Amino acid sequence: LVRERAHGRCEYCVSQEAYATQGFSVEHITPLNAEGTTTASNLALACQGCNNFKYDKTTARDPVSHQVAPLFHPRRDNWHAHFIWNPDCTLIIGVTPTGRATIATLHLNREGVVNLRRLLVMTGKHPPQSLSQE
Repeated sequence: LVRERAHGRCEYCVSQEAYATQGFSVEHITPLNAEGTTTASNLALACQGCNNFKYDKTTARDPVSHQVAPLFHPRRDNWHAHFIWNPDCTLIIGVTPTGRATIATLHLNREGVVNLRRLLVMTGKHPPQSLSQE
């Protein structure tokens, strides 16, 4: 269910599982230790990097406003409301406090992810088509 709903991509950095060098995990968006549940509405597919950086965080500081903002919540938030691609589709740009805080905290533009996006753009496999249809 979670993998299918995510179209086989990380619900944070949008990396595609089919091209990843490390496995993906089903993660609790709101951690169990913060009263999160193991229900479909609280589960997301995450790449190893995003899962590790997120850990049990649900909020973070927006690097622009310096205010605490909620991290992107894949079940409640629309990706396009918080993020856009730069012109060559290799970098994710945050357009809201939530977007910017999520990019900074989860390191959505990690060097390896950006390099992979660059290669996938050249082959026409990035950005994922399913993302543009949501």
